[in-house]
Amino acid sequence: MKISEVLKERRYALSFEVFPPKTDAAYDSVCEATEKIARLSPAFMSVTYGAGGGTSAYTLDMAKRIAGLYGVPSLAHLTCISSTRATVESMISSFTEAGIENVMALRGDIPAERREEDRTGWEYRYAVELVRDIRRIAPDLCIGAACYPEVHPESRNQAEDIRRLREKVEAGCDFLTTQMFFDNNLLYNFLYKIREAGITVPLIPGVMPITSARQVERALKLSGSFMPRRFLSLVDRFGRYPDAMMQAGIAYATDQIIDLFANGLTHVHVYTMNKPEVAARITENLSALLGKEADGGYGQDL
Repeated sequence: MKISEVLKERRYALSFEVFPPKTDAAYDSVCEATEKIARLSPAFMSVTYGAGGGTSAYTLDMAKRIAGLYGVPSLAHLTCISSTRATVESMISSFTEAGIENVMALRGDIPAERREEDRTGWEYRYAVELVRDIRRIAPDLCIGAACYPEVHPESRNQAEDIRRLREKVEAGCDFLTTQMFFDNNLLYNFLYKIREAGITVPLIPGVMPITSARQVERALKLSGSFMPRRFLSLVDRFGRYPDAMMQAGIAYATDQIIDLFANGLTHVHVYTMNKPEVAARITENLSALLGKEADGGYGQDL
């Protein structure tokens, strides 16, 4: 099922992200975690591509398992990094042959050892080029793209970010998923600005449950997200106690999601880091909301 169709359903829903194994030795454990998350019946599950495209074969395999074995719509990531037009055509062909209807087109994180590399010779330097090529190769695929509620670390300002985002939408992307954020007001402000700029495709907020203190540093490194004092106080107080930090982090993410639902956003994507226990506890916290049909104005599209 295409995610563009999933997003038309007027009900509150969660989707979850998993990452494929980096080695053969980790394959079974990742499959087990993925199956446990799929049993929660999310709206869809996304599968990352790995830094530099290093896990591309596993991305295809996991996306096929999610859709074929577990009956959950899957979203396969595809990145510009280390991709040529030939490899993109090959991956898109493999996706469509496997019945995968959704692809997430990303620039991708540049590995540290390649950050100083001259990119002028790369066949894809920006996600908009990848979106355009995917739409040309497979017109019927549902294409997602990423956006930053704050500012992309490499952008000069938010206005530039929004201009580039509009280019991706015009190139053919069907929906947007945000990078993690920890202050919902930043998301609401961003949503207002992109709607004013004429970007009207569905937007899915992305929430990252921080369940250990060490994740804070990684989250800052990945996105440079603003962390409210309330959140930092939580980490300061409970970060030394793993069980308490797990519970507090899940509670904070749950609170974010409830607020998003209350403000009219009916779908939220959760970056679960292959942790089925985190996905399960958030789902349980929201069970009454997720079990109701959002009709009669209960939920609405933005």
